[in-house]
Amino acid sequence: MPIINVSVTGKPDAKLSAAIAKDITEIAATHLRKDPTITAVAVSYIDPQHWFAGGRSLAEHGTNTFWLDIKVVDGTNTKLELEAYLKAIFEAFGRLLGGVHEESYAFVHEVPAAAYGFGGKSQEFRFISGRLKAA
Repeated sequence: MPIINVSVTGKPDAKLSAAIAKDITEIAATHLRKDPTITAVAVSYIDPQHWFAGGRSLAEHGTNTFWLDIKVVDGTNTKLELEAYLKAIFEAFGRLLGGVHEESYAFVHEVPAAAYGFGGKSQEFRFISGRLKAA
């Protein structure tokens, strides 16, 4: 049930947004074991003249970049899974955007299960309810 917010350099492009959403949903399912049917993705675009790395705009660098921010429940993934996820994300954006600047970032927020949820129910509630049903 992650929510994934992505910012990329460039002009809004519905086809690219759909490709980004598809690829990063698949990567979250593969590397973090997140259910793709309840993964939400929001994509926004920033003109490369207004995105700076090392004091110069990405337009000056002649490269693209991204910022990915994903929220997941704390303790649901290992360090090795997170490492593989971050590597796969960087590789995917290299394919999706063309060469990306080294200063492109992905941030995995691990949040408490009691403070995170969807449909009006926390992940902690869903976990406990599932365990009670299984008993």
